[in-house]
Amino acid sequence: MSRRPRKTAPAAADAVRESAGVGSFVGAALKKQRQLQHLTIQDVASLADISRGMISRIENGQAMPSLDTLARICGAVGVSLANLFKDFDLPDGVACFVPQGRGMEVVRRGTKRGHTYELLAYDQGPKKLFDPFLITLDDQSELFPRFQHAGVEFIYMLKGKMEYRHGKQVYALKVGDSLSFEGNVPHGPERLLQVPIQFLAIIHYEAAE
Repeated sequence: MSRRPRKTAPAAADAVRESAGVGSFVGAALKKQRQLQHLTIQDVASLADISRGMISRIENGQAMPSLDTLARICGAVGVSLANLFKDFDLPDGVACFVPQGRGMEVVRRGTKRGHTYELLAYDQGPKKLFDPFLITLDDQSELFPRFQHAGVEFIYMLKGKMEYRHGKQVYALKVGDSLSFEGNVPHGPERLLQVPIQFLAIIHYEAAE
């Protein structure tokens, strides 16, 4: 008499963890949608014709609803099954979050007063691909030396007006203007026309390779 092979303990444990993960995701997603719709658990229970206790257990990841039950709850909170699962099983990512005003202030070759360089991203790994700076200039800023570096630079004006030199060409920049150029050509602010001046400067190094 043949016997069906039993599921190994590790495989069974993986299945339990997977089911628990799905249940926790479903519960959290339903609770979030219910709260967005300003509904109470009792409201959803009445609309879906499901007991209040079951709704609570599902939201807390203590019960995995059947497809029919899940569809009824989704209808009650106003979300489709497809949208409910759209963020499920997304891969982990690596990101660098820098709150406003918490960027790393760095010292670069240039004037000694009246300007700041705030680095908005760092710890990029073994190969640095770019440097994003928030640069602020005020009426105490002195003349700048010219900068040269590898890669391509992009700047976008946020405040004020200035003249910016790249090689032999000088550009008048105001709020909303942008400029991109090869970093190995000497460049930098030429004249401050309206202060304070603030602009975003992104240096992309990969393009130089």
